[in-house]
Amino acid sequence: MDARDKQLLRSLRLELCTEVLVDGLVIQYLYQEGILTDSHVQEIKSQTTSQRKTMMLLDILPTRGPKAFDAFLDSLQEFPWVKEKLMAKRKEMTVQDPAGKTRI
Repeated sequence: MDARDKQLLRSLRLELCTEVLVDGLVIQYLYQEGILTDSHVQEIKSQTTSQRKTMMLLDILPTRGPKAFDAFLDSLQEFPWVKEKLMAKRKEMTVQDPAGKTRI
């Protein structure tokens, strides 16, 4: 995952935790696409609240390679408003820094 996408997930972390329920299709889709391993799925499911599950996923995603962010976007079928917001912010970050060098 590139630095821009990591920064985007970090900046929207609390909002994502309140708006996205990862327990259903989100983690199953990411598992299907090879982004998450079986142990990742078990680790996420073992968390006690929906917010903790989402936080755990957000901790794991940046370590799962260059396709992880796009796969996460694809997994948000049940949360189209979240997907749209992430895509808009991502585009905004690209316009602000067209060279692709995210300032952190």
